[in-house]
Amino acid sequence: MQLNSYLTFNGQCEAAFQFYERCLGGKIEMMIPHTGTPAEEHVPAEWRDKIMHARLSVGNSLLMGSDAPPDHQAASNGFSVQIAVEDPADADRIFHELAEGGAVRMPIQKTFWAVRFGMLVDRFGIPWMVNCEGQV
Repeated sequence: MQLNSYLTFNGQCEAAFQFYERCLGGKIEMMIPHTGTPAEEHVPAEWRDKIMHARLSVGNSLLMGSDAPPDHQAASNGFSVQIAVEDPADADRIFHELAEGGAVRMPIQKTFWAVRFGMLVDRFGIPWMVNCEGQV
């Protein structure tokens, strides 16, 4: 069994996944707009170039997402995408890149369980936790 996160965006999925690809060192494996699919006729004309499905591989993990049509989009609430890294410098870099243009909920810092931990909401409205357990 594998658990993966599936994120929904309000028209910014493509930009978000391009950013995550750079920030997380992943690879976009799929980026399908509504245009040219059976879904094309079920979304407004101005929404057809928006993303119906995206998939990003990061190591052995997948991050997937899409643009939810305006009447189906809801604010991200009740979850965070958690990133576990081994190198404190990677934790700091990823945290600061994700936080740019977003909102920091907890600055990245040493905690009683991790050498680096921080929480943020990125510029696309997605909540993240960056964790580097290491030796406390």
